[in-house]
Amino acid sequence: MDRATMRPLLLLLLLLLSPVVFNLRLSFAASDPINQSLLQCLSETIPADEASSIIYSKSHPSYSSVLRAYIRNARFNTSSTPKPLLIITPSDDSHVSAAVTCAQRLGFRLKIRSGGHDFEGLSYVSKDPFFVLDMFKLRAITVDMADESAWVGAGATLGELYYNIWKNSKVHGFPAGVCPTVGVGGHISGAGYGNMIRKYGLSVDHVVDAKLVDVNGRILDRKAMGEDLFWAIRGGGAASFGVVLAYKIKLVPVPEKVTVFRVEKLLAEKATDIALKWQSVAPTTADNLFMRMLIQPVTRNKKKTVRITVIALYLGDSDSLVSLLNKDFPELGIVKQICNETSWIDSVLRWANFDPATPPTALLDRDPNDADFLKRKSDYVQTPIPRKGLESLWEKLIEIGKVGLVFNPYGGQMNRVKSDESPFPHRAGNLYKIQYSVTWEQPGNEADKNFTTQVKLLHEFMTQFVSKNPRSAYLNYRDIDVGRTKTWSYEEGKTYGESYFNGNYERLVDVKSAADPKNFFRNEQSIPPRGI
Repeated sequence: MDRATMRPLLLLLLLLLSPVVFNLRLSFAASDPINQSLLQCLSETIPADEASSIIYSKSHPSYSSVLRAYIRNARFNTSSTPKPLLIITPSDDSHVSAAVTCAQRLGFRLKIRSGGHDFEGLSYVSKDPFFVLDMFKLRAITVDMADESAWVGAGATLGELYYNIWKNSKVHGFPAGVCPTVGVGGHISGAGYGNMIRKYGLSVDHVVDAKLVDVNGRILDRKAMGEDLFWAIRGGGAASFGVVLAYKIKLVPVPEKVTVFRVEKLLAEKATDIALKWQSVAPTTADNLFMRMLIQPVTRNKKKTVRITVIALYLGDSDSLVSLLNKDFPELGIVKQICNETSWIDSVLRWANFDPATPPTALLDRDPNDADFLKRKSDYVQTPIPRKGLESLWEKLIEIGKVGLVFNPYGGQMNRVKSDESPFPHRAGNLYKIQYSVTWEQPGNEADKNFTTQVKLLHEFMTQFVSKNPRSAYLNYRDIDVGRTKTWSYEEGKTYGESYFNGNYERLVDVKSAADPKNFFRNEQSIPPRGI
């Protein structure tokens, strides 16, 4: 049978199967009263076939795979982890509006998930009965080179954003994270940063508009929502205030040629000297240079030691980089032979640990169902750790065993933006941010307790070296140990709110009180309204 004969037969088969699929979905709805109630509510504002196509109840055969696809921390993918009663997967803005309205009418909490990288699983786990609003279908990206801007759906990934920018321009980029599977919605709503932070600041510093569904189901842009709410969703955790549908961002210029390098040193190779000098150079050197420093306990020749790794992005050529570092940081020993000159998009791939020569299309891989067991924490350092302090840190890392640290330098543009310009307050005065990181493969409570205890011990040890009153933390490195709320009172929220937002917590509470006074949009670390 030739193609011309087969085409009409295939079309006829699809037409015959369509009602079967639709009726099958309706049968799932009929077997679940909550599903049926939600379907009826959604169908008041969107077509019934659309409503049925975006709901997954526990009885649906695809429920588990849809839920699991964007769980990025295996600690929250166990048989005992609380599961959503329903997963709603909107494919249109109107679906989000209807979901917000109907979840309230039915009396269920709504968890909002874009990429699933919340380290504590707060975007898809709750002890109370809840729905998950899974934004992965709302991933449209529209790049406007005439305006040097882009509208980016909350369900898009950073990798998809970078790829789309590259398709339109080889001399533009965007300052955001180095992990390509992170969802744009959560990343930007928590401030967002990457390896161009010293040149261009945070992701939110380049957001010029947004579309948001508020608690009343209205779809608002910047003008309609007002400047206070627009301020809050650019770093204050948008899930406390509504559902972001998309952000409009301004692109930034990048040179045709950038340079990357990676240097590893053990303690026996004068790693302490390098770490000590890094603290004064990395936050003060040229804005075009970002040098991340990894600190990890390792074993060499059956002996435990510490390895430091400096990974860099320089927005320029290798000659000028080598000249700069020979002057500012000769201890690092940078020579042209270890520098790689490349395009900005290739540097994105290298920072994401892809093999050299990997094509940019790799950034489109969402890598679903990829999850390790992990725990993260954060801190800010405002005064360099002295040599003796570093030596005691090396001893503690070796003693504890597995936890590593990531030092991310600030300075540059971060020193030029006021601390209340966005909810993210950690600007001038901070030399660098620390991420505490431990990842493991063994399932079970014993392993979980072992490794999370290791992180807590190191975090406690570091108290002497980090910010105080409050001890600051980064919202996007979500850490439930910073504090959690059970009643959503102002005082409970203040525990974690002042760590994440310092003095901006008060304004966030005011915005929340005006935008969502009944506290529908909430999680265990959300901003509370006044009066609860």
